[in-house]
Amino acid sequence: MSYLSSIHINTQRKHPYPYDVPAIKFAKNIDVSNQITFIIGENGTGKSTLLESLACRLQLPHMDGFGYDKKCFDAAKKILPHLELNWNMERSVGFFFRAEDFGDYLNSVHRNDINLYNQIGDLGDDVPNHILQQMKDSANEQLHRVRKNYGQELDTFSHGEAYMHIMNAQVNRRGIYILDEPEASLSPAKQLAFIYFIQNHLQNFNSQFIIATHSPMLMAYPTATIYEVTNDEMKKTALEDTDHYMITKSFLNNPDAYLRHF
Repeated sequence: MSYLSSIHINTQRKHPYPYDVPAIKFAKNIDVSNQITFIIGENGTGKSTLLESLACRLQLPHMDGFGYDKKCFDAAKKILPHLELNWNMERSVGFFFRAEDFGDYLNSVHRNDINLYNQIGDLGDDVPNHILQQMKDSANEQLHRVRKNYGQELDTFSHGEAYMHIMNAQVNRRGIYILDEPEASLSPAKQLAFIYFIQNHLQNFNSQFIIATHSPMLMAYPTATIYEVTNDEMKKTALEDTDHYMITKSFLNNPDAYLRHF
């Protein structure tokens, strides 16, 4: 059984932003009672804003660990007074992951680590390495959190490997998991691995996933619910009827038809 049963944005406002994006305008009694719900649609349809408002309401932990005070969540917070949630069972525990946070976070950790290395590097010959590392960890809260949460520095992995490492570290108990474009860092093979990861997780935990994606591979997860957002509506759609699936299949079946004019 899922925790959340439905999402409803109770406002008739149509402007300004974010009220004018389709995923906000048309989020009326959205059925998320399945264990996996995909939200799909073109760029700019507001999928991320919808997921951010939900994660903000649930106060789910996310990659940088600093809550929802950052400016990038301002639009989502405007939606909160209008966001109505219906529950099967209340459980505001889980994790929120945005693809854009992944690279930004790793890069900021790496930059801070380099700056600290430059600041204390002159001590290298006089202070044991493990003491230097403790000094760096104490001075760099982000790096310390990476070591605590993930066991080692994530920049030792490829992006795909780091993503799966995060999933294993954070998606490891029953809860609500909101993921925004998880395929951004994943090759097709890693997307398959991610599907198997979710499948294995749900065999062991009663969890719920709400995922925004552009990947037909992820959308093909058996029994998942798909909501497609267009400029005119937001509705449940079968995989084979989604634009993502039809365009991808048509292109792969006959790429020359698309490329012959280039």
